[in-house]
Amino acid sequence: MGHTASLPSGRVRTGFLRRGATGALTRWYRWRPGIVRHPSQSPRERAVATWNTRFLAVSRRPRRSCTPHRVPGASGPCHPLLRERHNPGILLPVNHAYCDSTAPIGLAHRGGWLTDESGRVRTELENTVPAFQNAIDLGYRYLETDVHATRDGVLLAFHDDTLDRTTDRRGAIAGLAYSEVRRARVAGSEPIPVLEDLLGAWPDARFNIDIKSDSAVGPLVRVLRRTNAWDRVCIGSFDQRRLDRARRAFSRPIATSCGPVEVARLRCASFAPALRLLARRGAACVQIPLRVRGFPVLSRDLIATAHRLGLKVHVWTVNDPALMARLLDAGVDGIVSDDTAALRRVLIDHGAWPAHTTT
Repeated sequence: MGHTASLPSGRVRTGFLRRGATGALTRWYRWRPGIVRHPSQSPRERAVATWNTRFLAVSRRPRRSCTPHRVPGASGPCHPLLRERHNPGILLPVNHAYCDSTAPIGLAHRGGWLTDESGRVRTELENTVPAFQNAIDLGYRYLETDVHATRDGVLLAFHDDTLDRTTDRRGAIAGLAYSEVRRARVAGSEPIPVLEDLLGAWPDARFNIDIKSDSAVGPLVRVLRRTNAWDRVCIGSFDQRRLDRARRAFSRPIATSCGPVEVARLRCASFAPALRLLARRGAACVQIPLRVRGFPVLSRDLIATAHRLGLKVHVWTVNDPALMARLLDAGVDGIVSDDTAALRRVLIDHGAWPAHTTT
């Protein structure tokens, strides 16, 4: 196909075009093991020779070792394709204790709805102790909540960044001291709980925590250190940078869900197996809605792709029992719901509710 010309350095030149649409490839592969095309070659011969050179260069590369890294104290195998550098010297095991359930799980969204003594469904008591206690009484092991930090660094289980919508007071939480926020009452009756108190009140419960503000990252790290609740929480955020910052701040492995950028990459990877390298390795789960602005996010292909990558799939927020059943049949690993009673019934029907809590 052409002449081979050795260079004094022992390498050969593989680029053959200096201009045109393939100029970038010429510069990229300027010096690589291969052959040099003679100027008298036809364009087709040059193209074939270039392709052979690139193919041989890739096929001759030594394979990298697939020996999985281990985390001190971590149990169980860690798939080599699912390794992720969590912090310098710290790697997150995929089989984190938070996601050790082999059956689909139910997550009580902000504690979920509860029914009072008069039979009235109380939907306004979100992120309050009565709501969480009602979920625990129903047999829930997974509770979902959100966190904000006050001006003096107290971490609260609260969704909004202001008190206006759900309490009898007004103001931004980040601008108020805890001595002021503690006087606010959700629905006029319940105080805003402190996350550390919730972790201590139900030591067997697991918490899915959504970081709602940048100022909450530092206090969250300190709370987890004081309570040693690393294996009982999964951390997520709708802000990718905030989530990445939290991952860097944790001093030991901890379960995290995929951020919005990682969810988008996983959605792309579900279209073609070749794009799976785009998806995040090492996260414990992906927590997604059915749609975002009318665009479908959840699909059977996404579920299958996530499972191949070792990710659990949790869907939020689903309050329709018929839809809950269809999602479980499709293979999701968890459902986040406000209607905790309905979700419990559906999980029981599918044989996914813990046997000792069905009475």
